[in-house]
Amino acid sequence: MTIMTEKAAKTLLEKVIKLSKADEVEVYLNGLVGGNIRYARNTVSTAGEEADLTLAVQSTFGKRTGVATINEFDDASLEKVVRRSEELAKLAPENEEHMPVFGPQKYVESKTYFESTANVSPEIRAQAAEDSIAPSKKNKLVSSGFLEEAVTFEAIMNNKGLFAYNPATNVDFSVTIRTEDGTGSGWVTRNYSDVKLLDTAKASSIAITKAKNSVDAKAMEPGKYTVILEPAASVGLLRNMVNSMAQRAADEGRSFLSYKPKEGDDPEKAPKNRLGEKMFDERVNISSDPQHPIAPAAPFGGDGYPRVKTDWIKDGVVVNMPNTPYWAKKTGVDYQPQGGNILMAGGDSSLEDMIANTRRGILVTRLWYIRPLDPQTLLYTGLTRDGTFYIEDGKIKFPVKNFRFNESPIVMLNNIEALGEPQRIDGNMIPPMKVRDFTFSSLSDAV
Repeated sequence: MTIMTEKAAKTLLEKVIKLSKADEVEVYLNGLVGGNIRYARNTVSTAGEEADLTLAVQSTFGKRTGVATINEFDDASLEKVVRRSEELAKLAPENEEHMPVFGPQKYVESKTYFESTANVSPEIRAQAAEDSIAPSKKNKLVSSGFLEEAVTFEAIMNNKGLFAYNPATNVDFSVTIRTEDGTGSGWVTRNYSDVKLLDTAKASSIAITKAKNSVDAKAMEPGKYTVILEPAASVGLLRNMVNSMAQRAADEGRSFLSYKPKEGDDPEKAPKNRLGEKMFDERVNISSDPQHPIAPAAPFGGDGYPRVKTDWIKDGVVVNMPNTPYWAKKTGVDYQPQGGNILMAGGDSSLEDMIANTRRGILVTRLWYIRPLDPQTLLYTGLTRDGTFYIEDGKIKFPVKNFRFNESPIVMLNNIEALGEPQRIDGNMIPPMKVRDFTFSSLSDAV
């Protein structure tokens, strides 16, 4: 069993800390127990379980740091990994940006662990797969899906008194359902901490409907369209944007949040970044919160520093930017670690309302193969996939061939027309949104 209790993890880490001769030592312990089931062409193809437990030791002498890892936990192995990390530290070059490890911290309580998910058995996985496969067969469609659940824990301790421990559970499900001739395709994904919220039959019914309705897709001219983006269609762009909000990159002129000097600016007094500027529609509110009831996150980051509820964008204004301890000290601001989740506030428009209120537009199930084009403007390209539909006069008229898009989330979040209720996806909470003037640059032959 590789999921250690808090008491067992603390005992092990204390033993490792006592072996250290370094100025600073920080020890990381991570464990996982999980299972999965995969099916293709309406038949289970693989199923399995996995378990792992890893210890990493980071030793520091002055400004020299070395890290060694191990997955054996007898006394001799623990001694070996500590000595190895110390040897590597003495060989490493000095890191001028090295910062001391943190002392004892206080953490909020975050409900990331659910016994229901920890108790998932092979029989439960098999039934979940069957609940997806059976309706696909009934509708003469072909399903391919993957279900994976895991129980994990992480623990951190250092020789300055810090100790952090957090267990978590997670279940991911996705399925692609296609017509037998491959001309129609539907897709859906679900992600929860509590497996009781997962209904693979209900989720698969959405993919089935899209597969049936996407047959004989028609080509449309690329251009700017009003689009209705389901959460899976916007989460990638939003995640890329939030992950690009670092203060240092902005201060150094490498990001979309870098301040662009204006005529007459005093170079010594002009800001380095756009903190405090209104950059988005006033309905855009993005935050992180480890205590979110549906999409919780660990109450500490990888360095053991506490996570708390944090606004990143409030009423369209950039109100916080993540940084590192070094950059926070260098620029004289508070340390602001990256959040563990992305929570975008929504609105009261349902997907049906958005469609009914659209004169001419495109419904997008998801975006795929997203790649960056320009970090300064956050311009990205990628493809629509698995269900793209033309809307006219408030009704879905017909499926359309997939598009390649060229778009920036900055532009997207300035062109919002409506927002719906946020849904959990990839550990985040993202609303469906209706956006005007979304740029489709060319057609794609992908289904």
